[in-house]
Amino acid sequence: MTLEFIELVPIIMVFAFYFLGMPIVYALFGSTFFYCMFIGTTSQPWLILQKVMNSTQSFSMLAIPFFIMSGSVMSYGGLSEKLMDFCECVTGHMKGGLAQVNVLLSMLMGGCSGSANADAAMDARMLCPEMAKRGYSMAYAAAVSAASSASTPVIPPGVNLVVYALIAQASLGRVFAAGYVPGILMTGAMMITTAIIAHKRNYPRTREKLPPIPVILKQALVSFWGLFFPFGIIIGLRLGMFTPSEGGAFAVLYAFIVGKFIYKKLSLRKHLIPILLESISGTSAVVLIMVSANVFGQYLTMINLPRILASAILALTTNKHVFFVLVNIFLLIMGMFLEGGAVLMITTPLLLPVAQQLGIDVYHFGLVAIVNIMIGGLTPPFGSMMFTVCGITGTQISDFLKEIWPYILALVIVLILCTYCPILITIVPDLMYG
Repeated sequence: MTLEFIELVPIIMVFAFYFLGMPIVYALFGSTFFYCMFIGTTSQPWLILQKVMNSTQSFSMLAIPFFIMSGSVMSYGGLSEKLMDFCECVTGHMKGGLAQVNVLLSMLMGGCSGSANADAAMDARMLCPEMAKRGYSMAYAAAVSAASSASTPVIPPGVNLVVYALIAQASLGRVFAAGYVPGILMTGAMMITTAIIAHKRNYPRTREKLPPIPVILKQALVSFWGLFFPFGIIIGLRLGMFTPSEGGAFAVLYAFIVGKFIYKKLSLRKHLIPILLESISGTSAVVLIMVSANVFGQYLTMINLPRILASAILALTTNKHVFFVLVNIFLLIMGMFLEGGAVLMITTPLLLPVAQQLGIDVYHFGLVAIVNIMIGGLTPPFGSMMFTVCGITGTQISDFLKEIWPYILALVIVLILCTYCPILITIVPDLMYG
């Protein structure tokens, strides 16, 4: 089975439209519509609208706006402030203490915001000005903020984890559980990188020495409600207390109670409108990309590209390790040019069936893909976290790239570990679910 060149024109159009500055959603929609109108004349254009409607008719999809809203509520409710205090208590005695706070805070906020761009923006606004005052270059502060945010969507309940579970028809609880070890490894690798750079450049500490254990425990108790949040969601899913969508609703309720009655930072009169606007904006971006990727996937199915690609890869190799080398290179390149969520949604239906034929665990493949895509968000020409922090801090892309490469190298090492040591990903789901 072969493809004619004209059948591949929509794929070329997607990249052409995107490079010309068209949003990826419109590029995917437009290319698919062009195929149905002018190339695949046996396909009816109304099938596009049918696919759009079908893509949104999923009860599980309700988890996305709920988890996005919970992150916004927690941010306004003072959760990030309490978590930052805990991070400073634990890492402030290290050289480059404020940079270490930046890295550790992103890991802990992973259970709250679940969005790399949201976390990168928060760090850039909260920490970068303070880092600049304490002798760090703004380019380095921006690089740390962007790099640390790469771990955020890997820690439950990251939005990309929810999206992958929906696409792969996998257990959301298992996908969440699979994210813990890779997320912690990413954080550890970046903290080691930060320590090396801080010692080399003699960056300052924020406190003279590590506080006594009672002081750390007291701060952990103050920050308990934020620290407990991601584990509470996993426990609830594991015990069958709620479905993924109900878990998202519970997360919003939990965030509201903590912010309003425990930390007493949340004011409905002051914060309700910003929370709703941020939730609508974040949800619309994710859902639009999901729908457009599903529509584009319909075109790929029409031309039998998934089956052809699977046959080509299996003809090239039946070794799953070689397959992972090819997949990682492919995803790293795709991540440099397309938005991470779109890459995940387009490539999962193409590559997951091949991975399963080669005996690769669905959760192993998904977490490797998500870690890979997060690295793409730090790289030119279209890395989303790169643009987020550079836009907020006013850093030049060229200066940012000089500072970010050690972190990209550290994350690539973690990617290789996760790729070839699947137990790092599967151990927590296996322990929890059997």
